[in-house]
Amino acid sequence: MNKGIVLKLFLFTMALCMFILAVIFTLQTVFFKQFYVHQKVKNVNTALQAYKQDYLNQASSTQEMAKLEQIFFQKHNTWITVLDTRGNLKYADDFFMEIKLDRSEESALFDKTITVPLYSFINVEDFSSNKTFLTPWIQEGERIALEGLITNNQPVIQRMGRSTSNLRDESRLENHQIASKEYEVVDRSNIIQYREKYSPFLVKGTITKVRIPEGAGVSRYTNHLFLDRIKAFQADLLYGDFKDATNASQIVDYEENHANYKIFVDRIQDRDGNPTYLFAMTSLQPVNEAAGMIQDYYVYIIIATLLLVLLASFYYSRQIARPLLRINRTARQMADLDFSEKIPITTKDEIGDLSRSINELSERLHSHILRLQQDIDKEKQLEYTRKEFISGVSHELKTPLSVIQSCLSILKDGVVSHKRDHYFAAMEDEVRRMDLLIADMLELAKYESGTYKMDVGSFYINIVIERVCTKLTPDIQAKRLLLNTSLKSVEVEGNERRIEQVIVNFLTNAIRYTPDRESILVTTSEERDIVQICIENKGAHIPDEQLEKIWERFYRGEPSRHRSTGGTGLGLAISKKILEMHGVAYGVINTSDGVLFYFHLNKKG
Repeated sequence: MNKGIVLKLFLFTMALCMFILAVIFTLQTVFFKQFYVHQKVKNVNTALQAYKQDYLNQASSTQEMAKLEQIFFQKHNTWITVLDTRGNLKYADDFFMEIKLDRSEESALFDKTITVPLYSFINVEDFSSNKTFLTPWIQEGERIALEGLITNNQPVIQRMGRSTSNLRDESRLENHQIASKEYEVVDRSNIIQYREKYSPFLVKGTITKVRIPEGAGVSRYTNHLFLDRIKAFQADLLYGDFKDATNASQIVDYEENHANYKIFVDRIQDRDGNPTYLFAMTSLQPVNEAAGMIQDYYVYIIIATLLLVLLASFYYSRQIARPLLRINRTARQMADLDFSEKIPITTKDEIGDLSRSINELSERLHSHILRLQQDIDKEKQLEYTRKEFISGVSHELKTPLSVIQSCLSILKDGVVSHKRDHYFAAMEDEVRRMDLLIADMLELAKYESGTYKMDVGSFYINIVIERVCTKLTPDIQAKRLLLNTSLKSVEVEGNERRIEQVIVNFLTNAIRYTPDRESILVTTSEERDIVQICIENKGAHIPDEQLEKIWERFYRGEPSRHRSTGGTGLGLAISKKILEMHGVAYGVINTSDGVLFYFHLNKKG
């Protein structure tokens, strides 16, 4: 059984742990990406709602806007900004160029000046430390030509150059996303439809102001991937390819250099009621890298887990099996009626409860078996008593019955009619003896049966002895005996009636076997918690080898102790049982002048 349960628990634990490990591995390699993307989208959407309130309540300048964007990126690892109706960055007044148009170029569609957001055309890193642009002609006072389209009555600049002749050569500056979108739209329709919908323009002017970001504001324009997506969104918006622009929120998938991104566009209204776009972009690259690392790292995880599971499952199985094996061993001992071993209870779980229940069962079975054994012993004792009673009565009644039968035969023959009264007296004496014998036998059987319950109380032993002596005074005077007493007034514990019966038996026995004109001495003495009662009579000694036998029923060791003296031979046997039921010491010894009977009683505590 030891190997069976340990092996089963070990294999079960091992299989369970491996199954859990396989499930975790499958979930992480197959479903973890989807879960990550779903959770990422959910978290970003929740963050956008909170950011919307922050923007509407706090943002009123470029510095505040840059601070909000930076805080959002630090918390959610997501780039975010706010775009105006035309898709330009709001609060971009730290990186722009202002151009005053020539008088001849002014019209109803143009103001005197045009503000151009420089992040759409050049990189902020292209400026040197002394704030000089690497393209020398982007400076205040320089001439510049602008080319673009008129859409929704608003000019959209596509290219810039020092002159109109430079707008097509390599020295031009171009919004690549809008320029590329132009070719794509033209390919989808003919040139006439395009020009009717999007009116091209070409204007010239002078650069009057160039503003370049400083300090922390520079970092806002260094994320070129994010800026390219903003410009692409602006191109889609201007050319009408951004469908459902009035929808509350849109999510777009984007891939760049094998890296996946999610783009969030949320259309809201600013404090002035103008349409505004929350534009956010988050990278999914961390989950791809993590999934790849997990697959490689799981080789080591599986090896380590196998070792850990091997040790843990073995220990676990042993810990579970050990108390079960101990319970099984104890149960086998209980089956063999051995209740000596108890199961130690070391835990408070189900095994501990089972151990406690088995211990209680063992105690109860042991108790019931002991009680049953006692009942069996009592039954055996009763059976023995019945047999002894029948044997003793049948033996002791033979003699008186023989005497009565002889007397009846003599009286029937009429041979000795003059002695008629003598024979009737003899038969009457034998009947009296049989009556005493049967009464003593019944009383002795009652004590030996083990069913008699003795009531215990307190009484003064001197009063009981004096009462017995008074009762037996005629017998003492008949033999002209001298009774000497030395009694102390002591209260003892016991059954007064039965102790009186013992004293009567001892004193009657002393009177019966004391020669005429001799003396009997009755004394009491105290020894700490007990009182010793002694009855000594003068006369013949009892042989030492017979001192213990005189307590047996019907025992008569010498001719002087014959039934003709009047005893039934059961008095000392009855006294022995009474004293044993009291649990006290008793005995008989030979003295220099005769025989001494004694017994002890406990003082009242």
